[in-house]
Amino acid sequence: MNRDLEELTRKQYDVVVLGGGIYGACIAWDATLRGLSVALIEQKDFGHATSANSHKVVHGGLRYLQHADLKRMRESIRERTNLMRIAPHLVHPLPCIMPTYGHLMKGREMMAMALFLNDLISFDRNKLDDPQKQIPAGKVVSRDECLELLPGIDASGLTGGAVWYDAQMYNSERLTLAFVRSAAERGARVANYVKATGLVWEEGQVAGVHAVDQLSGNALEIQGRLVVNATGPWIDALLRSFGIEREDVQLGIRLAKGVSIATREIFAHTAAGLSSRNGDPGVPEENRLFFITPWHGRSIIGTTYTLYEQHPDNMTVTIDDVREVLEQVNAIYPPAKLTLDDVSYAYCGLLPASNVNEETGSVKRAGHYQIRDHAEAGLPGLLSVLGVKYTTARDVAEKVVTRVFHMIGRSPVPTCSDKTPLHGGDINGFEKFMTGEMKRNRPGLPPQHLQSLLYNYGSAYPQLLDYLDSRATASGERTDYGALLRAQTRYAVNEEMAQRLGDVVFRRTELHVDDTLDESCLALCARTMAQEAGWSAEREQAEIDDVKATIKAMPGLTL
Repeated sequence: MNRDLEELTRKQYDVVVLGGGIYGACIAWDATLRGLSVALIEQKDFGHATSANSHKVVHGGLRYLQHADLKRMRESIRERTNLMRIAPHLVHPLPCIMPTYGHLMKGREMMAMALFLNDLISFDRNKLDDPQKQIPAGKVVSRDECLELLPGIDASGLTGGAVWYDAQMYNSERLTLAFVRSAAERGARVANYVKATGLVWEEGQVAGVHAVDQLSGNALEIQGRLVVNATGPWIDALLRSFGIEREDVQLGIRLAKGVSIATREIFAHTAAGLSSRNGDPGVPEENRLFFITPWHGRSIIGTTYTLYEQHPDNMTVTIDDVREVLEQVNAIYPPAKLTLDDVSYAYCGLLPASNVNEETGSVKRAGHYQIRDHAEAGLPGLLSVLGVKYTTARDVAEKVVTRVFHMIGRSPVPTCSDKTPLHGGDINGFEKFMTGEMKRNRPGLPPQHLQSLLYNYGSAYPQLLDYLDSRATASGERTDYGALLRAQTRYAVNEEMAQRLGDVVFRRTELHVDDTLDESCLALCARTMAQEAGWSAEREQAEIDDVKATIKAMPGLTL
């Protein structure tokens, strides 16, 4: 995956996609598979914003039952299966449990009915051949079983627990990257750190974008028959930056800031949905359900939503945000007894808001995506796409690309993005793949490090091994962590378009979540990147300083 900006400007594309988050990545992948020529640009790194700041859960839409929204439920169930099919190394089944109380809405009987309906609606959930990807039927467990799984929960009125399965992303950053890289391998021209600055017009039609290379400052012009604005929280801000202020053009998005935290492990083997009971103090109505999800030996807890009214560029997660999550989860589950010292990382993203209470500022996450053809407002050739959840991004992308075909006057080609494996996803049975590669262990890696490679890179991991220093493996001795980290960094620079040190630390490796990030690891990555990219000593130090500043501003993350 090469960042060739000169090549990017040499032709007219069928579609130019703005935004390299999960929605832009999926649009580029689907369009490329269906035979369209595609350019994709991202103002920072791929998946750097909301797409990386998810709860990591691929929801099957169980909660839609309460609104009888079977259409969205089926979409979620289908896309959960599709993601496990095309990225089997990155998406895996996840057991979940929710306590049942009494015999009303939160009672055993009601939840048993909900699980029965969920299984009925998801009748085709196990059409994958891989045994590891099977989603068991839901069930209601006894009071004692629930207390064993969730020790210390409120036992007053407890009647049991509702158990069901969803799925979880092992690494959401690498899943987004897999879509981008897969599109690039099929012919899409992609580039990070390229910011759109204006629209190109030709005979009254949008015909591409003016852009600037954020690394060199050079101006670019990228031509396209259609431009798709898939910049998420930046959709309206980007239109305003183009000088488009009209309300009938903009989507009028209000934003909700979603915050989740990673802490010491609370529940080891299952995700738990815990609800506030009897109006627990300090827990606003919109945040009355918390998910506590096991992930990488930690728990991800969230999500709290608050109204956000600043420019998306200014969004940060603060100590106060983290304290709010801690206060609320401790109110809902007092045995957690979480403090700031227990927080290892904080996630923050911006999502479309709904049900805004102007007096209290309370807000909920919007439930429906939007696809807006701006031709109706006098801007033919411009399409905006606003997503609401990671799970269904591929499905929305399929709908967008079908719309693109019609807009450029071509008959839509059927999609195969729901069946075609992503980069690294060419795996026939995940457990079989893991067992075989762990036994083989060609570079002599410690088992936990090899396992991490297999989960993150899947079937493509041998390509990374090519970047191991031959001296590290020639003797047959066990490969040390430093050699592996150098190989991952070299691979990120040469194969995955990593341009900045932060790209490697936060989005190409697991350094920021696996307790190995320290001064020496940071220096090793920086030195390796400097050698691969030809950085000066000044640039190398500046990159280190920039990552340190990011870490310092991130509650819970330390060197």
